[in-house]
Amino acid sequence: MSTETPAPPGHSSASRPSGASTGAFPIRASDLLKVRAVWILPLVLGSVVVVLITAFYVGSVVDPLAHLHGLPVAVVNQDRGAVIGTRQVNIGQQVQRGLSGSTAVSGKLALTDTTLRSAQQAMDRGACYATVVIPPGFTASLLTRAGLSADGAGSGRPAIVIWTNQRAGTIGASLASGVLQRGLGVASGQIGRQLAAVVPAARASSPLTADFLAGPVTVTTAGYRQLPSHSALGLSAFYLALLILMCGFLAGTIISSSVDAATGYATTEIGPRWRQRQPLPVNRWNTLVIKWVMAAVLTGLMTGLLLLVAAGILRMDAPHPGLLWLLGWLCAASVAAGTIVLFAVLGASIGQLLAMLLFVYAGLAASGGTVPVQALSGVLRPLAEVEPLRQILDGTRAILYFDAQADAGLARAVTGAALGLVIWLILGAVVVRWYDRKGFNRMDPELLGYVAGSVQQYKSRNADARQQDSRNAGTQTGPDAQRPSARGPGRTRQPPSHQPARQRKPPALPPGRNLPCTVHGPARSTG
Repeated sequence: MSTETPAPPGHSSASRPSGASTGAFPIRASDLLKVRAVWILPLVLGSVVVVLITAFYVGSVVDPLAHLHGLPVAVVNQDRGAVIGTRQVNIGQQVQRGLSGSTAVSGKLALTDTTLRSAQQAMDRGACYATVVIPPGFTASLLTRAGLSADGAGSGRPAIVIWTNQRAGTIGASLASGVLQRGLGVASGQIGRQLAAVVPAARASSPLTADFLAGPVTVTTAGYRQLPSHSALGLSAFYLALLILMCGFLAGTIISSSVDAATGYATTEIGPRWRQRQPLPVNRWNTLVIKWVMAAVLTGLMTGLLLLVAAGILRMDAPHPGLLWLLGWLCAASVAAGTIVLFAVLGASIGQLLAMLLFVYAGLAASGGTVPVQALSGVLRPLAEVEPLRQILDGTRAILYFDAQADAGLARAVTGAALGLVIWLILGAVVVRWYDRKGFNRMDPELLGYVAGSVQQYKSRNADARQQDSRNAGTQTGPDAQRPSARGPGRTRQPPSHQPARQRKPPALPPGRNLPCTVHGPARSTG
């Protein structure tokens, strides 16, 4: 078994200048920069990660209107119609059919014809981003303003109201309003041409009538149930969901590195201080259980502190704080369990990158927190169905904006988080226990014994050296320390030179047995 570090190509220890520093650390930066393996992994991983991040982020927001499809909108037609002579006319129904038949509108919005009460109930649970309301006297008002006599005449300017639901999502409500306004503008022009065909010529020549017929329908926009004052303009649910996700991810990362350092399978480096404990004889499964138990405790504490700062100190509007904390704890624990499993299965480096891509970067793009899910590209839409951040956002939005209704997204969030937690626990248990059964140990048991013996000898050697130093110090300070030497006046006895403690050989390995690795120092963590 070799304990020497192989020199990089072109390196010769004999060519280096002598000295304590150069003798102990003879390899320079220029030596390692010539090694191809030093470059390959950072270049490949860095390139792949930045490509995926850019595809997720820019792909989700670059053109949401072009990808918009199926955004839920309700249409309420309360128009009672009117009678001209013997003919029943209902222009509200024409507008309703025109919106459904327009590809520019129905191709982007999922229109539902319903009653006013049903539309209000849908918006109260976040199921609709907007509602189009055609008033009862719509047809009568149009005919009256055009100068046509009709039974059931209405008063005032004919107007259609678009209620926007900012609580369901500010950008989603804005997209719905923009599409509806363009569609209703086209419908207004068609209605004007139909009225112009039946209006008497003498009246049609009037400037006021001509101006009215050019755009007879007025479209107004009004907010439905305004957002609370301390809700970050409707983004507080998204920011809170993101922080809950980060609580889980950070808890998993911190616990993984801390437990690995405490068990001796990872190093601890703070400033100039570098430390590694003696590796403990613990298998992968027990290490994973320790991390899971610690994650359950830490995520509860972190989410509680999160709500304390956000709602208690910064005064964010947060109804049902107890329920909000329980939801955040469950969701954060699920993310932490997944992060820990990825670390245990794939190793610290690859596991951390995959956890960031899966939970953070892909979640931000596919959560629907800014751009609604109905405006995402085709690749991100199916991803949104399984992304943890999407489930967390549904729950926080239901609690903050929709009075914690189960069908407003809270039930989906609880179910998704619980199901995700169970899946991660099963996956981690199956894979890690299989690793243990197959003998894929983090450190070979014989190597563990060899390291333990070496550590004990190192401690014993240091103890012997300290005892020798103490004896030398006692001899130097004794009554004979300043006695003149017989070799001549003014010369004192020199203290005995320090002799290093007797070197001991490390424990020998079993004969004929080779370790599966070359030891360059204590083993680092691999998962």
